[in-house]
Amino acid sequence: MARFRRKSCFVLIALALVVFIITAILKSLSPEENNFGSQFPLRLIPPPRGMDKDIKVVVKPAQMMQAEKPDNLENKMRDFPEPNYNVHAFYYVWYGNPQFDGKYVHWDHHLLPHWDPKVASGYPTGQHQPPDDIGANFYPALGPYSSRDPSVLEEHMRQLRTAAVAVSWYPRSMKDDNGEEIDNLLPLILDAADKYQLKVVFHIEPYKGRDDANMRENIKYIVERYGNHPAFYRYKTSTGKLLPLYYIYDSYLQTSDVWEQLLKPNGISTIRDTPYDGIFIALLVEEKHKNDIQAAGFDGLYTYFAINGFTYGSSHHNWRSIKTFCDHNDLVFIPSIGPGYIDTSIRPWNSQNTRNRINGRYYENALNAAVAARPQIISITSFNEWHEGTQIEKAIPKTWGKTVYLDYLPHKPSVYLELTQKWARKFSEEQKKWLE
Repeated sequence: MARFRRKSCFVLIALALVVFIITAILKSLSPEENNFGSQFPLRLIPPPRGMDKDIKVVVKPAQMMQAEKPDNLENKMRDFPEPNYNVHAFYYVWYGNPQFDGKYVHWDHHLLPHWDPKVASGYPTGQHQPPDDIGANFYPALGPYSSRDPSVLEEHMRQLRTAAVAVSWYPRSMKDDNGEEIDNLLPLILDAADKYQLKVVFHIEPYKGRDDANMRENIKYIVERYGNHPAFYRYKTSTGKLLPLYYIYDSYLQTSDVWEQLLKPNGISTIRDTPYDGIFIALLVEEKHKNDIQAAGFDGLYTYFAINGFTYGSSHHNWRSIKTFCDHNDLVFIPSIGPGYIDTSIRPWNSQNTRNRINGRYYENALNAAVAARPQIISITSFNEWHEGTQIEKAIPKTWGKTVYLDYLPHKPSVYLELTQKWARKFSEEQKKWLE
């Protein structure tokens, strides 16, 4: 009997130890510490890989999903939820493949070296080789697609039917370091969005030489070229005006006095009280940026990063105080939420900033924190930033050689779209209560 009690005691101790270890691991998956410090470049957001090794599922090679054909669209539209234009999903149109672009674009991303040569020497270099080897930790259900493929655009708008589309945009004849020009795709995107009753917002990237004068010219170009399209998004202000809204990525790269020339009524390049006026949303990274944003004449701020704790702005526990600051200064507050983060497929040294999706819980926790802050708008990072593993687009299981891509199992490929739909509805219901 004593021997039985001793065995039982050992079993209980072992079980308690297992529970303790699992709890510790889960807690470690969503830390709020910023592990980078000021040396890390903050446009640190294009691809991931190497997390969740303990929960990867080995499966057969992927069977690509086909984009749905728009048969009987009018009948299908009745089954879609009403879009919530106060939810914006960041959308990237920088992908290409041989069929539509003559080559792979972005899917073949280079592995980026660490800034410290000593650290960099311990990690692999080179370039991904699509279609099986892509610069992402997850694999898209549509395969390594082209953003120029009309059937892909249509499928994306169908998946995005819940929210407005915030398109990453560079001015004419400009592009990011790994991609192609984007502006010539805007007519196709606007038409596809309108087909599904969506609206398109411009997310303006930090291009070379950005200043108040050329920003004014670019805003003028956007309004004159796209402003009359029915899918062009306009935000209703507290005074009843309907104005375009622009996200300005890395706005802190230009000083407040530069932005004042564009955004203050007496600025040299002012767009205020002109046909090109709008709602300009700055990126909040550090706490000190709040006052810089207010002084520069911006109309609001957003937080972009899907890594809870990566920056002051992206830390969920700061959102209520940020909202209070915005309320006191008549600014629009737009917290950015994401389903997780992993970019080790292009930054193999960056595993410390991985955020485990925890089967959707990370996303719902972020959505809950955003709604609790009572913002005017919520932004989603992202619909399809595959490099950083922040996508809510459909993904599928896939293995290739020794590579096992992450996936959404045990859930289906549409799980994050369905969660977005659920929370967009909840956000709409909560906003109605605030206004009562």
